[in-house]
Amino acid sequence: MDVENDEDLFRCAVCGVQEGDSSNLTTQSSLQTNATVGCGHQFCTACVERELSRRRIFPCPICETEVKRVTLSTRTLDDVQCEKDTSWRRRVMKVYNKAEEDFPSLREYNNYLEEVEDIIFKIVNEEPDAEEMKAKLRTYEEANKSQIVIRQSQRADEERSIADR
Repeated sequence: MDVENDEDLFRCAVCGVQEGDSSNLTTQSSLQTNATVGCGHQFCTACVERELSRRRIFPCPICETEVKRVTLSTRTLDDVQCEKDTSWRRRVMKVYNKAEEDFPSLREYNNYLEEVEDIIFKIVNEEPDAEEMKAKLRTYEEANKSQIVIRQSQRADEERSIADR
């Protein structure tokens, strides 16, 4: 998305109505986000219905990204980003699953946690080296497969013992 005024992010890209704007009684109070393709621009329901009744696909008036009914969502980009972060965080933490007691010092453990956060951030935010981070994740997993399984088993045992109390 190009740099835009913050207020414009919460306006319909077609007619300019703001979410919750009572001056336009024909629109619903929520905006739909073109989230799946990633442009993230929002449209009021009235504009979406009007444009899609004319044709099956219409271009976003701001960035020309194709807008289809299946790419629209009432979720915000923050919702989509949070889901993506959570998904990648689970995947990475399943592999990078060392605990503080696995390190000789707190500093080394904190460095390890910082490295894990860097990997997650770069993948989730699609940084230029995101593919490199995914490859690093796969390589680490292959090289440490047995220790990863052992730690997963230990954590499962700990969780069961806590649940039994």
